[in-house]
Amino acid sequence: MDAKIHLEAENLGETIKKDNNASSQDRAKAMIFICRHLDKGLKSEYVTVEDPLTLWKALKNRYNHQKMVILPRARYEWAHLRIQVFKIVAEYNSAMFSISSQLKLCGETIAEEDMLEKTFSTFHASNVLL
Repeated sequence: MDAKIHLEAENLGETIKKDNNASSQDRAKAMIFICRHLDKGLKSEYVTVEDPLTLWKALKNRYNHQKMVILPRARYEWAHLRIQVFKIVAEYNSAMFSISSQLKLCGETIAEEDMLEKTFSTFHASNVLL
């Protein structure tokens, strides 16, 4: 996501889209950016790739399964999130927003009402009236 946003900010977003009309200079700039942020092992594996779209697709095919890994863990963490586990509310809020961001990344929406309901439902019974 960061790489895609950066490419868009540099007006290089077209270079990783199908049927683009990007100039060779823009494609070269995009390749430089993408390669600069690759691990050395990946860089050597894709050293022969010269088109940013081809590299982008190869990396996407290789790592697109991350959502399948993240989603079950995020659902589990959401289901087991309890305010009593945390010493301060700020830590609870940080954990809740982190989990909800992971769920949003995987295509599940967590509304503010859901977060409030989650928080209220985890209160101890003696604190419900408060």
